[in-house]
Amino acid sequence: SLSLSRCVLYLLCAAVLSLICLLSFHLLLMETGEAVAWHVSPRHKKLPRSDAAHQLRNGSRACQRCVVVGNGGILKGLGLGALIDRFDVVIRLNSGPLGEYAPDVGNRTTIRMSYPEGTPLHWADPDPDAVFVAVVYKGVDVSWTSAMMNRLPVSLWDWLFFWQKVPDHIPLDSSRFRLLNPQVIRETALHLLRFPPPRWRLWGSEKNIPTIGLSALTLASLLCDEVSLAGFGYNFSGNGAPLHYYDNQPTRVMQQQTSHNVQKETEFLQKLVGEGAITDLTGGIRCTF
Repeated sequence: SLSLSRCVLYLLCAAVLSLICLLSFHLLLMETGEAVAWHVSPRHKKLPRSDAAHQLRNGSRACQRCVVVGNGGILKGLGLGALIDRFDVVIRLNSGPLGEYAPDVGNRTTIRMSYPEGTPLHWADPDPDAVFVAVVYKGVDVSWTSAMMNRLPVSLWDWLFFWQKVPDHIPLDSSRFRLLNPQVIRETALHLLRFPPPRWRLWGSEKNIPTIGLSALTLASLLCDEVSLAGFGYNFSGNGAPLHYYDNQPTRVMQQQTSHNVQKETEFLQKLVGEGAITDLTGGIRCTF
C-alpha cells in the first residue's frame, strides 16, 4: 500500500542518516597521525575569526578554580548556588537552566558547553561575559555553530541531521563563541576512559561516546588548577529519583540510552574523587544511594 511504502521509505532515510552521523563520530575518534583539523577544516573555514579573544585564565590569581555544574537531580534543594558562584570559572552543560533554580545552581556562567540538540532553545544566561563552547559530533554541528555566530538561518538540509529541535538563534556576539577541539573528546574517550578504538558497525552502538560532563571535566583540567564537580552521579536505586534538577524525568532513562557507558564513567569519577584529584561538591559520585 501507499502508506506502507512511505513508512518503509521513512525508515530507510532514518537508517541512512543514523549511519552518516555514527560515521562522523567514528572518524572523530579514529586513531590517525593527522591533526584534528583534518576532520573539520572544510566547515571550520566558515567560522569567523575572533580578534577579541576571551581569556578564561585570570593572571592575577595564582590558583584558578573551576567548577563543572552537571544537571543531576541531586542538586535540587542543596542550596549550593552561592558556593558555585564563588568559583573563578563556572562551566555549565547543555540546557541546564538558572532563574528559579539559582539558589541551588547559582547565577554565574563562564562557559555554557553544549552540542546543538542540547543547547537551550531560548538563551537565558544573565552573565554578560558568558562564552558558548560548541561541542561538535558531526559535520552539520559545525555548520550550525557558524550559522549561530553569523546570525544566519540553518539550512533545511542541516535540519534533517538533528535528532531533536535546535535553536535558530543564540544572542551572543561572535567573539563569545568557541569550538571545542575534538581532540578533547577523543582524549576523554580513548585515553581517560580507555574505550577501544571505534569499529565500523552496520547497526547498533558500542556506547563509546563520552557524556558531555566528562568532556567538560577534561576541558576544566586544561583551564584550571583545581577542579570541582556539582550535580554528578546517578541514583539508580529505583525510588523514582529525578534525572535532572529541573524536571521529573526518572533516572532510569539514563540506563536505557545507547551512546554512553555510564558504569565506566562512574568508576572513573569515583577513582578521581577517591584519590583527591577532584572534589565532588554534591556527593553523588561515590554515594551508593
